[in-house]
Amino acid sequence: MVTPLPADRILLTGLRVHAHHGVFAEERRDGQPFVIDLEVALDLAPAGGTDELGRTLHYGELAEEVAAAVGRDPVDLIETLAERVAGVVLAHPVARSVRVTVHKPDAPISVPFDDVAVVIERASALPAPGATVRAVLAVGSNLGDRRATVERALALIDEVPGLRLVRSSDLVESVAVTPEGEDPTKPGYLNGVALVDAELGPHALLDALAAIERDLGRVRAERWGDRTIDLDVVAYGDARIHDDRLTLPHPRAAERAFVLGPWLQADPDAELPGRGRVDALLAALGSTADPAEARA
Repeated sequence: MVTPLPADRILLTGLRVHAHHGVFAEERRDGQPFVIDLEVALDLAPAGGTDELGRTLHYGELAEEVAAAVGRDPVDLIETLAERVAGVVLAHPVARSVRVTVHKPDAPISVPFDDVAVVIERASALPAPGATVRAVLAVGSNLGDRRATVERALALIDEVPGLRLVRSSDLVESVAVTPEGEDPTKPGYLNGVALVDAELGPHALLDALAAIERDLGRVRAERWGDRTIDLDVVAYGDARIHDDRLTLPHPRAAERAFVLGPWLQADPDAELPGRGRVDALLAALGSTADPAEARA
């Protein structure tokens, strides 16, 4: 059943940020003002009935988050910028949808004009209260008793309030990956995929996985280093998120047979949002990554 969007709204208009987005070199060099308008749909009744700030969207903090998102990492198109802003807003579980307008009043247009803007509307992929979202997690280890560590991680995931382990794949061996590619001189990984039903939002899920990693002894000394345990969010429903903490779907999932193969075993009809069916992606890599053929 589709949950209807609430009629309540929070409006935040005229948020002005100097940033360096644009196609032309002078835009990237000098920057220009961008003006953001937001219309956020959410249920304001809980806050109205309790007078508790924690039951609504803190628009002061939201303004700071959006300003930071607009001010970083230059892009060519304001369409791309609008998607980034929508992702920031919809990372808040109380936000059910958002209408984003990005104005570029000083755009390099050769004829007189008042304004140019793009407008997008996006609905939240986060679960409504009491609902769940199917998330895909990648699990791996290349230090110590790898199988025992991965199995313990899966058990701890199932114990997190708001998470339920639905299914996990068999575990497969893979070669360690570094920025230069596969490195067979490093300890090999034991990898798998877990499907979970999550009441947690994607950032809360990420925090829960990080806590499990710490409990199991992971030390983040170097980005591509060996790992007692590695837990990644591959997909969270159909959510598209790109912020300072999280990018979803996982930006390298389509390139990793050790993720796609176990995922396909756990869910033969799996799709990677925005990229297509997992079986087709796996075939494009020239691999079946059948866990039955590579089981540890």
